[in-house]
Amino acid sequence: MLKKLEEILKTFRKEIKDAKDKKSHEELKRKYASRDSALVEISRDLKDLDPDQKREFGIKINEVRTEVFSALNELEDALKYEELKKQLEKEKIDISLQGMTFKRGSKHPLNLVIDEISDIFTELGYEMVSGTEFESDEYCFQKLNMPIGHPARDMQDTFYVDEKNVLRTHCTNMTARRLTQLSKMNVEEKSIASISYGNVYRRDDDDATHSHQFMQIDGFAVGKKINFATLKWTLEYMCKRLFSPKTKIRLRPSFFPFTEPSCEVDISCVNCSGSGCKVCKNTGWIEILGSGMIAPEVIEQNGLDSNEVGGLAFGIGVERVAMLKFGINNIRDFYENDIRFLEQFKFFGD
Repeated sequence: MLKKLEEILKTFRKEIKDAKDKKSHEELKRKYASRDSALVEISRDLKDLDPDQKREFGIKINEVRTEVFSALNELEDALKYEELKKQLEKEKIDISLQGMTFKRGSKHPLNLVIDEISDIFTELGYEMVSGTEFESDEYCFQKLNMPIGHPARDMQDTFYVDEKNVLRTHCTNMTARRLTQLSKMNVEEKSIASISYGNVYRRDDDDATHSHQFMQIDGFAVGKKINFATLKWTLEYMCKRLFSPKTKIRLRPSFFPFTEPSCEVDISCVNCSGSGCKVCKNTGWIEILGSGMIAPEVIEQNGLDSNEVGGLAFGIGVERVAMLKFGINNIRDFYENDIRFLEQFKFFGD
């Protein structure tokens, strides 16, 4: 049997040397690599051998089969290469033809704003987290000083998935999550600075400046030496970077359940620089975001000691910033995928 196998291999080596075209390659495949091939026929005789002979013959037939299949594959690749060479030699390229024009893509204006804010706060040492849009009532409300039945919940216009879960109404849910994680960390000094961003959902689409879905950026920092002066400097620095070095800010007392004291932040009008126009309704100021010092109750509810650490927090609408930066009047323009609108931003962010 070994002699017969050697004869098959010897014949194959001679025939594959003489194979020069696709037809001869197919004939060799049928003869040596099909179900009716000589190798398959001789393999059937294995059952009549004793164990030692079967092992020796099995090793040899595998060696032959490997050589055959490898040589057939090499021949196939060589024939394909020759065929491609002949095809390329026949083809000609007319370089006088006009080339194709490719349209250049661009970042969405909302992503431009997110990237810019990310750069600002990454430089200040903040981490960026996107978080989860499907959130539990506990992290969206209860751990942010809004227990069940609290009247401030009515301000949120919430989409409830079921009794315990909601579509998050603000990115502040990640403040609760990161504070809770910090409280469980075995570190000597409890401090963290984080920016969370992404979609939020509220039943609020009464006019062209509101939508039931919009994007928000929430920031917070917690540590031993954080105070209201830190908050004011952070907000002023961000607004000057976002709009203009000449931008001024104004803080007005306000109320948010998770901060105390709380304040609304206005900036000098981006259109008239504070002199008064239609954009700022002749006041010279435009409301831009809400902020404050994290309430002691929130710090305690998330497992930290309010006597040891304090924190600042702020929340800003991405669409709000984009509308002011780019002079957009209708928030719905961001989501209608109108190429005429999106093409206006192809040169921003380069």
